[in-house]
Amino acid sequence: MANYRSNKRKSNASGGNTDGEVVRVRTPRKENGEVLATVSSLLGANRVRLQCMDGVVRMGRIPGSKKKRMWVREGDIVIATPWEIQDEKADVIWKYTRPQITWLEKKGYLK
Repeated sequence: MANYRSNKRKSNASGGNTDGEVVRVRTPRKENGEVLATVSSLLGANRVRLQCMDGVVRMGRIPGSKKKRMWVREGDIVIATPWEIQDEKADVIWKYTRPQITWLEKKGYLK
């Protein structure tokens, strides 16, 4: 069996750390108008209701490039970019994992 490849994964084959420690976290860029938001409800058709940290409730849209890679549920913390034309709408551009959320809480980004 010269061409046989094992499907078993090594413990750290993906290159990430396995102990759950967060090394780097993407934060919202204020110069691009990005804000942190919590997903309050799913509306269907790649739309979500967002409770943004600036106090505005927006309808968020998950772009097609992120649709399959980013599974969003209620209660998730995301980065949203409000639209220039309509401030009550936004695009969801990033979703945080559970260890990243605890890092954001420790550093004071989430209150």
